[in-house]
Amino acid sequence: MQQFFDAIKAGKVDEVRQLIQQNPALKSARDATGASALLVAAYNMKPDVVKVLLDLGAPVDIFEASVLGKVDRIQEILKASPARVSEHAPDGFTPVALAAFFGQPAAVKALIAAGADVNAAAKNPLKVAALHAAVAGGKLEIVRTILEAGGDPNAQQQQGFRPIHEAGTRANRALADLLLNHGADPTLPNDTGKTAVDLAHEKGHEDFANWLASKRPTT
Repeated sequence: MQQFFDAIKAGKVDEVRQLIQQNPALKSARDATGASALLVAAYNMKPDVVKVLLDLGAPVDIFEASVLGKVDRIQEILKASPARVSEHAPDGFTPVALAAFFGQPAAVKALIAAGADVNAAAKNPLKVAALHAAVAGGKLEIVRTILEAGGDPNAQQQQGFRPIHEAGTRANRALADLLLNHGADPTLPNDTGKTAVDLAHEKGHEDFANWLASKRPTT
């Protein structure tokens, strides 16, 4: 089992294929956190391994479908069991947060349409909701979709980190504008007392920090 997951993380496509051919049960194996082989491959940015696993018949459940943007599969699962839209993966993340982080806008919209709570926090130390995941993934379209679906622009994750803090750290004005227009407050601190403006200054983004310091939420 360890050899199998090590091969996935290392992107050793041929070894993954060979191990599954020797032991087909590995297609459904899970690591110590409960993540499936497909999720481990996706988390480790190994698209070639993802493709091999799919080709060899690895199961695609709600979490894998969300990560991979397989909308038809998401809808199939939720038609049979609508409550699964609110499940947390074994490692704590919600389907909509996974879809957001991996940049799957159609999957995000399908999950929201099916009743996903965009403000549900992960059941792990990161405590990320869908908006945090979208901000981390850097996809403005998905950030906008989640905000328009009622995502809390000031929600806190681990260490009190808020979406606007990511904009400050990256000096991302487009992201900051979008968050501000939906009520993000740049004066709110993280658990160490630092605001998005402080974080921008720390990174040397002086022009951005001065611009952000002049802003207040518009809603």
